[in-house]
Amino acid sequence: MKFDMHCHTREGSMDGKVSIKEYAEILKKAGFSGMLVTDHNTYKGYRAWRDTATAQEKQEFTVLKGIEYDTIDSGHVLVIMPTGVKLRILEMRGLPVRVLIDIVHKNGGILGPAHPGGERYLSLLKTKKKKSKADVMNKFDFVEVFNACEPYESNQEAQNLAEIYDKPGFGGSDSHRSDCVGTAYTRLSDDIRTESDLIEFVKSGAKITCGGVLYNKTTKDKLGKLNHVLVESFFVYNKMAGLLRLRRRRIELRKI
Repeated sequence: MKFDMHCHTREGSMDGKVSIKEYAEILKKAGFSGMLVTDHNTYKGYRAWRDTATAQEKQEFTVLKGIEYDTIDSGHVLVIMPTGVKLRILEMRGLPVRVLIDIVHKNGGILGPAHPGGERYLSLLKTKKKKSKADVMNKFDFVEVFNACEPYESNQEAQNLAEIYDKPGFGGSDSHRSDCVGTAYTRLSDDIRTESDLIEFVKSGAKITCGGVLYNKTTKDKLGKLNHVLVESFFVYNKMAGLLRLRRRRIELRKI
């Protein structure tokens, strides 16, 4: 089965331009079997599909529930929880990566760094210190090794990381616009219909291949050198947003 494993929707991402139904239709026409919805710190995009897609649409195309979580210390992390498991804390950005790993694993999920060779504050390799990086990598379940919105060098760093720590690699478009949808893929040699199917498949050590073409119309491409201003702004925003959710995170942690 052919999946896009990094997808941002209009319903779940502030800068998403493609609705979840449009996304699914574009991918289906391009020969994809499914997608993993990975909006930042929210499941709104997935919920829109769950609540509005017809039974036939769900039968013809598999939409899996995931999330791209903004940690406070290690950039972005892709998280997949078992079917039916609901953890509100995953919609509250700002957890340290070690706490996130512990929560996800204790509840049967899997996780891995998104674009680990990417921008400062957004990626593992540009955020985590070398010594602690190794400890964290040993606990991850996969690595996003091909991201269509990252340059060749970034993806090569991710590929090297996966090889060093013997982790399976995912490919995802990281699409926010329609012309980027489906530019990356992950091939899974099994019938994956649910999140639990995917988790079991990854844990089994079965062969996963991925690839795609680079997308050269990202915000970073358009801004050029000014992109560093956006990156620094994101750092401030992420810190503030994380602090604002501190009390709610503590309440949810006590429940867990």
